[in-house]
Amino acid sequence: MISANRVCATRPTHSRVDRDLVVRFKIRLSQPDDADAVERVLRASYPQLMAPAYEADLLKRALPFLIKANLHLLASKSYYLAEAGGEPVGCGGWSLEKPGTKTHEFGVAHIRHFATVADWIGRGIGRAIYERCELEARAAGVFRLDCHSSRNGEQFYQALGFTRIGDILLPLATNLQFPGVLMSRHL
Repeated sequence: MISANRVCATRPTHSRVDRDLVVRFKIRLSQPDDADAVERVLRASYPQLMAPAYEADLLKRALPFLIKANLHLLASKSYYLAEAGGEPVGCGGWSLEKPGTKTHEFGVAHIRHFATVADWIGRGIGRAIYERCELEARAAGVFRLDCHSSRNGEQFYQALGFTRIGDILLPLATNLQFPGVLMSRHL
């Protein structure tokens, strides 16, 4: 059985914080009423972290779609929120359904809508959420995880063992496609 809450301790990497201080964060299942908290994480992550990888005009048009919480994921029992001191600092999850569809392939799951507040990058939050996703996906019979990564997220997923498959365009609206990277990892 997998615990509903997980408390993790990490050492901060930012110089403004005492390096001997242990930062604790808790990972819990999201609920449908966590949409505001998830959107706060996405707003405190995506604009800053994606800026070096994308043109400003494209980000301006895409961010309203990218920073919106997916209510279906929040209620899925496979999407998580990380909190530190009662504040949301990370989020992410997985699904059997391929993003943007209701289809699924036997043994394949999809990493979904990961983000860490920019000031919290490098403290193990994303990795801890991913490890929980992988553990639960394995328990559900999944043998491969696919991911539609942003360009700036590719290095994070490579560090988790994902392999780059190729460039993709993610449809966000009728006349808006967002460049990304298809990645995959066999479990």
